[in-house]
Amino acid sequence: MAERQQHDPQHATDPQLQSPSKDDMISYVMALEAALLPCLPARELQAIDRSPHPSHQIDVERHARDFMEAAKKLQLYFISLQREDQPTKAETLRKEIAAMEEELKVKTELIKKQERLIEGWRA
Repeated sequence: MAERQQHDPQHATDPQLQSPSKDDMISYVMALEAALLPCLPARELQAIDRSPHPSHQIDVERHARDFMEAAKKLQLYFISLQREDQPTKAETLRKEIAAMEEELKVKTELIKKQERLIEGWRA
């Protein structure tokens, strides 16, 4: 599952996920996956080897499928939490506009200062 997520093109190009904490989130999901994997019922996994009954195979497949569905839900939940933490487009634009306005103010003051120097030299 972790390999699929790392190589999934949707995750690679999604700008919402391109943040410093993306690697942290992936590591959390991988750790969770590693922690949950032993929870698969070992007795039923071993039953395949010992039993000729196809129902045992079906039980193991069902448990494995249920486990993978639960892991995927957890993964999507963590990814949605990460997306909630990121600023919206409007917030990002407001910050950029504020930075540009501050830069404009500084440059305007610098221009006025230079104009006064030039006027002083002419006089």
